[in-house]
Amino acid sequence: MSGRRTSFCRGGNSGFGDILMQIPAFSRLNKQLLALAAPNILTNITVPLLSTADVALMGRISEAHLGAVGLAGMVFNFLYWNFSFLRSGTAGLTAQAFGAEDRSRMIHTLLRAVGLSLFISAWLLALQGPLGKFGFELMQVRPEQAQLVNTYFYIRILGLPAGLAITAITGWFLGMQNAIYPLLLTIFISLINIGGNFFFVYGLEMHVDGVAWATVISQYAGLLLALGLFFGTSRYRSLSREIRLKTLKKLSEFTHFLRLNRDLFIRTFLLSSVFAFVYSQSSAEGEMALAVNTVLMQFLNWMSFGVDGFAFAAESLIGRYIGARDEKTARKVLRLSFLWGMGMALGYSLVYGFGGNALLGLFTNDPAVMEAARPYLIWMVAVPLIGTPCYIWDGVFIGLTASRALRDTMVIAVLAFAAVMYFYGLDHGLHGLWLGMCVFFAGRGISETGYFLRSGFGLK
Repeated sequence: MSGRRTSFCRGGNSGFGDILMQIPAFSRLNKQLLALAAPNILTNITVPLLSTADVALMGRISEAHLGAVGLAGMVFNFLYWNFSFLRSGTAGLTAQAFGAEDRSRMIHTLLRAVGLSLFISAWLLALQGPLGKFGFELMQVRPEQAQLVNTYFYIRILGLPAGLAITAITGWFLGMQNAIYPLLLTIFISLINIGGNFFFVYGLEMHVDGVAWATVISQYAGLLLALGLFFGTSRYRSLSREIRLKTLKKLSEFTHFLRLNRDLFIRTFLLSSVFAFVYSQSSAEGEMALAVNTVLMQFLNWMSFGVDGFAFAAESLIGRYIGARDEKTARKVLRLSFLWGMGMALGYSLVYGFGGNALLGLFTNDPAVMEAARPYLIWMVAVPLIGTPCYIWDGVFIGLTASRALRDTMVIAVLAFAAVMYFYGLDHGLHGLWLGMCVFFAGRGISETGYFLRSGFGLK
């Protein structure tokens, strides 16, 4: 059994691992962490290219097109992000199965996750009409933008089954300590998406419909590649011999899987609700405010996906060592994850502080939008340092499958955000919104720290 486990470990990240093994200054655990974090960072930094390419292209057509893509993307993501537990829940459970060398649990976790993703997709597609209408009202879509927002949303939602299935498969690869395959998937999907954007927008002179179709096509192409990576690799394909219909239908295991994902769903729903509120309030402030916040959110995306590289590495390694009942090593992973994560956060703050003005030009060439966004760049400097601890803690809690604690700490943070917005933020425009966001991030980090100090690795 140990030989098979080594094969799984080496199969996913041997390239990065071999490079890091040549650096004497790094401990064995540092090498393991960075061997996972490096491709995760590349993967996560590539993820924003999907929305960044859309924003950049629409920002060069008009302020209305830029705002419409931001609003429609947020309406869609409000649905889509709520089911990101398919990645995190799958990653945590798979990592613990990997650490325990339980091959049956590895493959059955994947099958349950993919099956659940397809079931959810079917329901969302069936209800897309009322869901879209509710989302547009929630985001306070203006009449003059309604047609653009509708067009983008109802095309892009067609890619939902592929997108959710990829989310589940990606979580499984990460739980299997393989960060290379998610990187390959993300790069492939991004290249297809960006190429499609330019083809539809510049080649066929389409607008929001073009960028929406490019995203849909890229997601289905990505799903085909994900299936190819699984079935084309003997070390994963061999797991199919462990499949047992009786085990797959085992009520206690499936109930645990659903309970974990239920708590993660509530947590993610609250998270996406905060972001939806920020976009909604931006829209209520006017087209210029919406355009500015659409651009500023790109700064946040790039930061969060970069820092999340270490959070994803933490969830994979902590899940692995907790599954192997090695709490001492898990504690070392915790310390190293925070060290590297905060170091990266400092780097983002410095880049945004000294290069923020130049970065604005990547997302829009409208001088008025760039000028209006400059006063808010100070928040972009603060957010990485304030927000990074909660991202790292999220990874730790997911590795522990501590879904209840994740849910409860998110409730605390949302209440803190709501209090700031009610007593101060709503009267101070975008500055009030970003103050609320900083309090929201801080609330998550502080409450998660308190929960861990109280219960340690016994968190549930």
